[in-house]
Amino acid sequence: MQESREPEFLPHDGPLREDVGRLGTMVGRMLAEQGGEAFFERVEQVRTAAIRRRREDASVDDLADSLTGLDAADAEALARAFATYFQAVNTAERVHRIRRRRDYQRESDQVQPESLLDALAQLKAQGVQAAELLGWLDRLWIEPVFTAHPTEAVRRSLLEKEQEIVRSLIDGFDPARTPQERAADDERIYMALSAGWQTAEASPIRPTVQDEHHHVGFYLANPLYRVVPALYEALAEALQTVFGVAVQLPRLLGFATWVGGDMDGNPNVGADTIAASLATQRAHVIEHYLADVATLARLLSQTDSRVQVAPALQQRLAEYRERFPRAAERIRPRHADMPYRCLLTLIGARLEASQRDADTDGYASAAELQADLQLIADSLIAHRGLHAGAYAVQRLIRRVRTFGLHLARLDVRQDSRVHDDALAALFADEGWAARPADERTRRLRDYASGHARFAISHAEVITALYDVFATLGDTRRRYGSEAVGLYVISMARSAADVLAVLALARYGGLVQDDSVPLNIAPLFETVDDLKNAPATLQALLDDPVYRRHLAARNDQQWVMLGYSDSGKDGGTLASRWGLQRAQVELLEVARRAGIALAFFHGRGGSASRGGVRIAPALMSSPRGSVAGVLRVTEQGEVIHRKYGIRALALRNLEQTVSAVLRASLRPREDEPREERWREQMDQLSTRSRATYRAFVDHPHFVDYFRSATPIDVIERMTLGSRPASRRSMRGVQDLRAIPWVFAWTQCRSILPGWYGLGSALEHGVREFGVEAMAEMARDWPFFSNMLDDVEMVLAKCDLDIAEAFSRLSGALHEEMFGLVRAEFERTRRELLRLNGHGALLQESPRLAASIRLRNPYVDPMSLLQVDLLQRWRERDCNDDELLQALVACVNGVAQGLQNTG
Repeated sequence: MQESREPEFLPHDGPLREDVGRLGTMVGRMLAEQGGEAFFERVEQVRTAAIRRRREDASVDDLADSLTGLDAADAEALARAFATYFQAVNTAERVHRIRRRRDYQRESDQVQPESLLDALAQLKAQGVQAAELLGWLDRLWIEPVFTAHPTEAVRRSLLEKEQEIVRSLIDGFDPARTPQERAADDERIYMALSAGWQTAEASPIRPTVQDEHHHVGFYLANPLYRVVPALYEALAEALQTVFGVAVQLPRLLGFATWVGGDMDGNPNVGADTIAASLATQRAHVIEHYLADVATLARLLSQTDSRVQVAPALQQRLAEYRERFPRAAERIRPRHADMPYRCLLTLIGARLEASQRDADTDGYASAAELQADLQLIADSLIAHRGLHAGAYAVQRLIRRVRTFGLHLARLDVRQDSRVHDDALAALFADEGWAARPADERTRRLRDYASGHARFAISHAEVITALYDVFATLGDTRRRYGSEAVGLYVISMARSAADVLAVLALARYGGLVQDDSVPLNIAPLFETVDDLKNAPATLQALLDDPVYRRHLAARNDQQWVMLGYSDSGKDGGTLASRWGLQRAQVELLEVARRAGIALAFFHGRGGSASRGGVRIAPALMSSPRGSVAGVLRVTEQGEVIHRKYGIRALALRNLEQTVSAVLRASLRPREDEPREERWREQMDQLSTRSRATYRAFVDHPHFVDYFRSATPIDVIERMTLGSRPASRRSMRGVQDLRAIPWVFAWTQCRSILPGWYGLGSALEHGVREFGVEAMAEMARDWPFFSNMLDDVEMVLAKCDLDIAEAFSRLSGALHEEMFGLVRAEFERTRRELLRLNGHGALLQESPRLAASIRLRNPYVDPMSLLQVDLLQRWRERDCNDDELLQALVACVNGVAQGLQNTG
């Protein structure tokens, strides 16, 4: 098995080759043990044929024929076998990233690219002084937002088994490890693989919102909770190394979530899930604090006969002995001379009280807990305890500053049309939503300002929203203002859509000091909405009622940008350009109005949904659009890939902080050619969108899409609590962006990531000349970054397998797939012409090798899926065994391609 993989590795990736070979051998042994030798031989035959097909550039027909007509159970087992190989490869590659990071840290003369040291060194070379940098650190705010949009919903038990494999591989880094210890490592890996094989990848029951919360909570309360202090320590060390300064770092990182608050199109989310999510998050973070406090109590065993403590600490200890007498009585007499241990024990008692809503002895805010911990840290530092426990206390303080008493802020999102339905009922006006925006704005002003009040109504649509805003008010009082994040309005198209939220919030009693204490973010998510966004924001900022609201929110306006739906609406080029142009124009509106504008980027996992590498994305963004702030959604397999392993979670956070600092302090310089490039990009975007819309607006497109992709399987999968579509599917606009991309990825064409671009590039070459287009591709970061992303997508495509899926559409195949293949070849040809390469990913050998390594394992699952799909549909989609095998194929392909939704 190892020999066939060797050509797919880079010369300096020897340890990765060894890990893949080691895991692959164990997977093969496990398959033979669990499924029998005949099963293992069958897997090997298919794998060898898939490799041969790739090496010889042969037709897919022979490989497809060998996978036709398999029993459903055999097909499922075969798909799971190849998926298990993927898990091994994915895990080995993640561990190799950790190995490479350690190699950089070990070599003192090398700095890892995109590390904090690298970023600060670059900034210093660009003339940044320490004072300027420290000033920006005070403004820095980074907030990943975890959403309940899974295209990969792995059971927690399987995540834990993967972590066991990772730990065993990392243990193997130690060259002094004995043969017996290495054998024990292998046994732990083999046990995790075997137990994982005997565990279903996902429950057959669709997850509830609470299940989704536990899934996201795994990453927040485990890897991320642990690595946050290390991020601050790495930044402090980099500041000392590069600029020679040692300062107390401000809070610059927080987390948020949509799980339990994203009501848009999900009837399972509402006031009850908002309350339950915040209560669960509070319980989780307090449990972690209790564990850390208990650990510190054991560590800080200093006795008052050996060392002094601060008088303020002694006073707090005396106060808490009186306040928590039962806990004080539980302190052992032999520990009575340990003041730090005693105080930490009583801090634990106050944390326990914080878990009981009615207990007024609990912490009312994270600041109170932080103050107690700071007393201990200050006392330790003042009495020679810097290296006797102060660092450990400071690590917990970092966690409290980051996670508060809420773990992650909860955003709330709802469709503007739901607000309109409620207002129509409150106004007794069935035609409310159809009225001009200006008329709706005028009528809403008195209600949004509090000068008028709606009569109480018990209509269901009104009651649901009333309960939401009442719950938000209650949770603010109970958990503090930090617990609630943004209120996001989907399909926001006018100032009236924002005033509607203010009016409904007042109706629900969400009022503090005669103001609505809520940051409201309109979400612009189609190409036309992005084009009209500046006018919408201008109208909003011109409204006197809203300006008074904004003044109470420190004159900062949030705007959310939708990468997913804009891509689905207009194709990748029109979407990317619409987002770029909208940011420039929105910033100008905000500048004229004298307010601060912050962007919330609604990115997905795939390139067609904005899922790109953070450093190039920020450096190619419009000047001034970052300004020290990055708020971005994380979802699906991206969460697992970025944050599933502590070392990689730390690396991703470092890369993010580094990119934000560089893009804020030294954005790219003004480029006089950009004015010409923007004019040309307007034309390219128009041509690309026209080509894309001609395809998705084809009269038979919906039928083709539903037959040439496994969308009907995806709709049956129990991935998340949300329906796959907003309503019955009449066109592409009715399907959610995630299953849209997921379906095209499964059939291996990944069409949303490139369709329309080839026609635009061809038009550009014809109109502006190849040299002008190549110059733009080389020198304009926006364009070159986008082309790099599309190149990666094209490299992951397999049009021959996509054609096998397309044949399932019958008579539609010839016409529709002819359009697909022609545009694919056009895109590939024009892209290579502009970048001057002879092959895709010529400048990205590591990524190319990774894709080559995976392809022979993805191909059999894809072709197996085609056969199963045809048979399942022939049985009117009523064969549960075939469906189960199909789901196994979908899961396997998703793991192999990694960027799915």
